[in-house]
Amino acid sequence: MHSAETPRVAGLVLAAGAGSRYGKPKSLVVDASGEPWLVRAALALEAGGCDPVVVVLGASGTQAEGLLRSAVARFERPHRLTVVHAEDWAAGLSASLDAGLARLQQSENDIVTAVALVLVDVPDLTAATVRRLIDGAIPQTLRQAHFGGRPGHPVVIGREHWAPLRASLTGDSGARQYLVARDATAVACDDLGTGVDVDEPGTR
Repeated sequence: MHSAETPRVAGLVLAAGAGSRYGKPKSLVVDASGEPWLVRAALALEAGGCDPVVVVLGASGTQAEGLLRSAVARFERPHRLTVVHAEDWAAGLSASLDAGLARLQQSENDIVTAVALVLVDVPDLTAATVRRLIDGAIPQTLRQAHFGGRPGHPVVIGREHWAPLRASLTGDSGARQYLVARDATAVACDDLGTGVDVDEPGTR
């Protein structure tokens, strides 16, 4: 339980895309064990210490929200789980990220010092990876998980970066250009997972 004075890091799941290469929205994908990727990502953020957790949906958003809500009893803080439907999700990843950051700016005071951003299609994301990335995060933080030298997720974006990042967003590139331009700190996470994002069925 957080006190009113304890700095927090929010979690943000981007899951709005149509998944054209995958064949359906990845927000609807369920693995062989019956676990929806969407639920797994949100749970990993919460278990890793994020509060609140915001999930951005778009394509098949009502159906995807149903998957998430059906698992709400598994969350320790279900009242801190928020769903945002990005109306312009088809414009690309930048629109979804902008919608998520906008919600956080509108609803969270400055006790939330940073946000841990993940994509829905990284099914081996763990709470341990999230904890490593958010540890000690402050408003100036800019970090990205690396796996075998390859940048991946989570990305931790300090509050001071939210406004300039939103102003720079365009197309389907998300935060990539912003992170590169500002030399985001690389955090090695090879021991915690592969970080592989799954674009097509059977690629994992």
